Amino acid sequence: MVDDTRRKFLLGAGLAGAGVASALAGDLAAPAQAETAAAAPQPAATTEAETYLVLTASEVAFMSAMADTIIPADELSPSGTDCGVVTYVDRQLAGAYGAGAKMYRAGPFRRGKPEQGYQLALTPLEYFAAGIAAANAWSRKTYGKDFDRLAPADRAVALKQMEKGEAKFENFAATAFFNRVLSIVMEGFFADPMYGGNRNKVSWQMLGFPGLPALYREKVDAYYNKRYVAPPRSIADFS
Repeated sequence: MVDDTRRKFLLGAGLAGAGVASALAGDLAAPAQAETAAAAPQPAATTEAETYLVLTASEVAFMSAMADTIIPADELSPSGTDCGVVTYVDRQLAGAYGAGAKMYRAGPFRRGKPEQGYQLALTPLEYFAAGIAAANAWSRKTYGKDFDRLAPADRAVALKQMEKGEAKFENFAATAFFNRVLSIVMEGFFADPMYGGNRNKVSWQMLGFPGLPALYREKVDAYYNKRYVAPPRSIADFS
């Protein structure tokens, strides 16, 4: 029996644009400047060990546990890691986004309101590294082990504590970090496969999304208010 709650969540996330908005204002606890409905589609088979660009082994383990807790393998899809979510995250953090290329980072860095956006000196790569370290430190203090070593049920409970702000990270806002991780995991699950995630277009198949919309512009009138079924096409399919 498919978990109806998860079905609604994943479908809703995909239709909303594969992103979860998160306010990163006040991510650090202190305002001080920072120094630094059939069987699930199967992912493409991999024969070699995954190579990561910037994520450390402990960060990969954490993000894998996060991805698989948010997107467990079931009738809807393979697990988050099998769908390439961690690969997507690694590639994003290794590029311009991870370096904060389009972020204003000249300061001053003060605690801001949610509508004021990101208020830290940290690049996204530094932010995720600091957040993962804080989350694991809290997990060890609360559960006696790193997050990725927790049993699946305990991981789910821990995630809910982070989401609600009940988890107390050292000098870091747990809820803001949870929202950012959730957002990038959803991005990796629903993005074009050319970016490393959504292997075998599993999320697009789940949604019935055909892929590149420009390919179907001539069919809009013919299928107005009608269901249109077509194999999803990725940018990579035309490379």
